[in-house]
This record gives sequence, C-alpha cells and structure tokens, in this order.
Amino acid sequence: MRWRTVKKTPKKQPSHTLKRVYAPFWPRAAGFVTDIFMIGLPISLLTLLIFGYDQMNSASGLDVLAHDPKAQTNPPNPIASIIQIGLFFFTYVWLWHRNGQTPGKKLTRIRVVDAVTMKPASYGKLTLRFIGYFLSFISVIGFFIGLFRKDNRSLHDLISGTAVIREA
Repeated sequence: MRWRTVKKTPKKQPSHTLKRVYAPFWPRAAGFVTDIFMIGLPISLLTLLIFGYDQMNSASGLDVLAHDPKAQTNPPNPIASIIQIGLFFFTYVWLWHRNGQTPGKKLTRIRVVDAVTMKPASYGKLTLRFIGYFLSFISVIGFFIGLFRKDNRSLHDLISGTAVIREA
C-alpha cells in the first residue's frame, strides 16, 4: 500500500461513543404514577398492619401545614410518617442504584443515570434526587421543567446531577 492511499483513507470514529437519548416527559410521568401504586401501595399496607386502621384515617402532613380542622381532631402519628417516608427513601434509592429502575421505569423502559458519565449514579446523588422529589412536589413546576428543556431533566434531576434516559 502506498503512503498516499494510507494518508487519504478516513479515520474511523470510535464505536464506543455514548448516544444520549433522554426520556421524554410522558414516559417519565407514566413510570412515576405506576411507582405510586407498585411501591406506595405495599408500603401503605405495611404501615396499616403496623400502626392500625386509625393511622390511615389520620390527617396528613399537608393537612397540618394547611391548618385543616381534620389535623386538630385526628393528628398524624409522627413515627408512622417517618417510617413511611424512610421506607419510600430506602426502596427508591436502592432500586435506582441497583439497576437504575423502579418498577414503573422498567415498564416504560427508562432508567436513572449520572448525567455526566451516563453510568449508574452514586448513592449520594440518588439521595439528593429523592429529596429533590419533595422540592419538585412543593413547587409543582419542578416536575414540568423538563417540558421546556432539551434534555428533559426535571428539578430533582438538576439538583442531583442525574438524568433519565431511554434503555438501549
């Protein structure tokens, strides 16, 4: 082979470049709603078994913040609330770290990853993501920020440095 022909041949691009395909809003929303039932229902039933039926009829934390009369007559049990939030926290963070998916995300074929490396996120980032869920819920707009961004990342993703991508 002559030097001229070697010099003119185009260089091959590495085939291991990552293509970032961010998950759109609606599959993310469908996964979230599915998780409310598939994770939330068993945790609520477990809380019911441990603390009894009265706990399920007590006021919620939002009722307390809104000064609802229900909060005065039937206040929530703080221990039950802390245990319930703790169970949600450990379940979500463990599932996100284990394979990047909760049952709802698996159903919609999306996964949570580190926004920079596109690899599984660390426990620290996933903990921030879980806390960011509350901020997104309180602000309401936090969930919908992704509709206006190219990368479809919501407030909790921006806070934690994570992204939700489609499965390959």
